Amino acid sequence: MPMSTAKPRRKIAAKKPKVPTPADAARRHRGRPKLMSDAEQTRQIARQARDLFFEKGYARTTMDDIVARCRISKGTLYRLFSNKAEVFGAIIDDHRQTMLALPGDYDALPIDEALARIFLIEIDDEANDARMALIRFVLVEARQFPELRALLHAHGGDPSRQALARWLRRQQAKGRIACPNADDAAKALMDLIFGAVAVKSETVQQWPARQERIRYLRNCIRMFTQGILPR
Repeated sequence: MPMSTAKPRRKIAAKKPKVPTPADAARRHRGRPKLMSDAEQTRQIARQARDLFFEKGYARTTMDDIVARCRISKGTLYRLFSNKAEVFGAIIDDHRQTMLALPGDYDALPIDEALARIFLIEIDDEANDARMALIRFVLVEARQFPELRALLHAHGGDPSRQALARWLRRQQAKGRIACPNADDAAKALMDLIFGAVAVKSETVQQWPARQERIRYLRNCIRMFTQGILPR
């Protein structure tokens, strides 16, 4: 029987799987848009929805309108907000920092100057009108939707008062003020500064010119401060 002349096949070694390197990962992810955090996306939706509410009113604004204005999917909106009221609550959360600049480091300032900065007394007319716009909107719309006033307190007034009370308690602990009840003092000061704002927002009266407004509010703070300084 003739012997086979076929050459024996060479055994091919299996290739070892390549271990990805950091450079490979960088190439793979290059060009992908950076994902936005839920907190940042919530803030952006709130700011665009605020303008939509101002344009259309609370009643006529729908979740579909918000989806269209923000150019997001309905799934994204409902993942972050269950309903329109929650969107409005987020608007007030975002707005709160324009009303009271807390937290912040004001411990090196005299008490009256610290409070003037916390209440953003020196902002210009345009910025002041912008921060007052939401309050005016709520006061008007709350006649038909009382829940908006409740949202303003829950997301705006109450957290602001608590933050101011914490700051006052810290000053009390440092011996800079004599304040037997920080919560009452915070409420009284906010009523003093924002109470007139709310009244003027509901009437045909307007705030005076910027310098007169600053003078009046600084005097309010100065008179309040005299009552809480240590004797």
